[in-house]
Amino acid sequence: MIDLHCHILPGIDDGAQTIDDSLDMARMAVKQGITHILCTPHHNNGRYDNPAGQVITHVAELQKELDFRSIPLTLFEGQEVRISGDLTEQIQTGNILFADLDNRYILIELPSNDIPAYTEHLFFELLKAGHIPVIVHPERNSKFIQEPNKLLPFLEMGVLTQLTAPSYVGVFGKQIERTAKLMVAHNMVYMMASDAHNISKRGFFMKKAYDAIAKDMGDKYVEAMQRMARDILNGDDIQKPIFREIKKKKFGLF
Repeated sequence: MIDLHCHILPGIDDGAQTIDDSLDMARMAVKQGITHILCTPHHNNGRYDNPAGQVITHVAELQKELDFRSIPLTLFEGQEVRISGDLTEQIQTGNILFADLDNRYILIELPSNDIPAYTEHLFFELLKAGHIPVIVHPERNSKFIQEPNKLLPFLEMGVLTQLTAPSYVGVFGKQIERTAKLMVAHNMVYMMASDAHNISKRGFFMKKAYDAIAKDMGDKYVEAMQRMARDILNGDDIQKPIFREIKKKKFGLF
């Protein structure tokens, strides 16, 4: 199992704070069946800056600790990049890490309560340059919660989406769980990752979420999500499901 979004690196953002925290997270990941983790510390979000070179060093150091303790987990370097109007210029500086070594897929975080007005234009510019944005945890964005179909224009452009595992099993509350399940049922989220920060409140939950999705949508749906995670990590072409608009019921409720 591949986890494309995880804050396991110690002491550089709001995830693991010490090397012991990181090791505890690694052991929990292995117990869930996770074999590969893309390390994605927050970058450029106004609180944390983790440029490419520093992340690469931190990943190498943590991998050495895992290998020394025979913890069977392979780490890769990445970032959770907060959206900004100058992101294309930042990429040119070499401080931005992608999910793959070919600089094809980039994990982008939107503000929790907003979709910036420049988002569509920025995504167009990224796509034109050969970079495919992956919107992380759209089910936790208040604008998408209010109107999930606001995601459709981005999907139509070719933007990808990443569901957070705890969202699907109710860790973040009923409203986010409901949004996550609507998005899954309408093929609006393409892959799943943990966004794990620790072993307590922000753990992995990937096995539990995959089991729940398999029950709701079938094993082939889970296999497709897992295949896309692998293809993104490898920088390969992906196969996208056909997304559908969420139809409104009476009184404006979904």
